[in-house]
Amino acid sequence: MNRIDWHTIFYQENGTKRAVINVLIVIINVFIWCILELFGDTMNGLYILRYGGMYPDLLLYQNEWYRLFTAMFLHFGAQHLANNMILLAAAGGILERSIGSIRYLIIYLGSGIIGNMLSFYIMVRTDDYAICAGASGAVFGIIGALVWTAIRNKGRIEGITTKGLLFMIALCLYYGITTSGIDNWAHTGGAVSGFFLCILLYRKRRYA
Repeated sequence: MNRIDWHTIFYQENGTKRAVINVLIVIINVFIWCILELFGDTMNGLYILRYGGMYPDLLLYQNEWYRLFTAMFLHFGAQHLANNMILLAAAGGILERSIGSIRYLIIYLGSGIIGNMLSFYIMVRTDDYAICAGASGAVFGIIGALVWTAIRNKGRIEGITTKGLLFMIALCLYYGITTSGIDNWAHTGGAVSGFFLCILLYRKRRYA
């Protein structure tokens, strides 16, 4: 029987870490979307709600708080999925290689849930309810965490500058503000929580 060489799974030949968790998260999101699309219409809000989308009344009156988590893995249509996964594939790998897989996973899930919590809170306060789903809160959390990681590494990480990351966040938020149907509160909550979670979890590298 052949043994699994775990080192080759988690590390490349040059010794750098592979972004295994990030790849798995992208695969899980794509797989879930494909299964739901196969058996229904992912552009249908009620269909997404049936399989874990977030809606304030279900949290408040049915105690279905798990939807803060499950909504992170659901997407409205192929474009919604592609937008999030392309950004995640680009940014998530950089962060995971920089801070490690466990810290990366904590930041991804934590910022996604906190982003959804802020969205839920704002909807309740404004009495403006909507069915919500998507990984964008978690993706913005990854970008927010990258900002702190870049700051702690002399303003640059894998060729990306702090200014570039801040511009990326501003551009995405602007797109959300000017486009209908975008949950900017989840984006904002994700970015801010990702930044502060990274402060708690990440320490500056030691330079020779």
